[in-house]
Amino acid sequence: YNMTIYRDELDETLSKASTENKTVIIAIVNKAYVEGDKSMLDLFLDGFWLGDDTRRLLNHLLIVAADQTSFHRCKFLHLHCYKLKTEGVEFAGEKIYMSDDFIKMMWRRTSFLGTVLKFGYNFVFTDTDVIWLRNPFSMLSRDESIDLQISTDSFNGNQSSESNLINTGFYMIKSNEKSIKLFDTWYERRDSSPGLKDQDVLLNMMHEGIFKSLGLRVRFLDTLYFSGFCQDSRDVRNVSTVHANCCRSIGAKVTDLTSVVHDWKRFKNYGANGKAKFAWSRHTACQNSWKH
Repeated sequence: YNMTIYRDELDETLSKASTENKTVIIAIVNKAYVEGDKSMLDLFLDGFWLGDDTRRLLNHLLIVAADQTSFHRCKFLHLHCYKLKTEGVEFAGEKIYMSDDFIKMMWRRTSFLGTVLKFGYNFVFTDTDVIWLRNPFSMLSRDESIDLQISTDSFNGNQSSESNLINTGFYMIKSNEKSIKLFDTWYERRDSSPGLKDQDVLLNMMHEGIFKSLGLRVRFLDTLYFSGFCQDSRDVRNVSTVHANCCRSIGAKVTDLTSVVHDWKRFKNYGANGKAKFAWSRHTACQNSWKH
């Protein structure tokens, strides 16, 4: 009989969640994202249930848990789960945007995702504050020569322009020598970049020419299809994902993403026939989150 030999638990978990072409959808959670009357993880999973052609994608979703509580919650939900091992660091509570613990958690994420690439897996990384309304793979390029497709806070109209403001809350990357080198270089910058989160460092590296020097082909994603609170999609009939970016706290994200889900249901019930005029609800909670 055939027996597969895995390098370790991570390799085995990735293999179980992977598509035939070794692609995995990855989201990282901690205790703060799985607790509450309606947790961020619950809301994230609602998107897969309510979205167009998204339910089957749960078979390829890997939830990476930063603490024991979120790992137990993942197992309870019968998802693909992996417990992130981090010695001497507690990642359980909410990490307020740009706090020291928030920055540490973002760098631990970068390190982990670099390991996934080294194991030979392509992946779509998604923050759990991204609602998947449609299967995004239909909007991602099938061009095999593109190494990285990354979301933007605001899109300037040119999918090849490095003037776009990137957001690492949603991106797809291929596993190859170029992408592995990118992540190694990116992670090495953490000690020389005090006070900067991983996304800021990658933005600086891009402006310094790292993509070109590595020969990486990068596509910057149009907010028409991959939108967020920084720049709403102009067309609900085309949007695939909605990211609660430009928002400071989990509570505010949950409030305004719940409105997104209600907007989506309203569109599906009344607006899909083209007769009803559609408008996104205002992201009031997220706008107010910066006042505290």
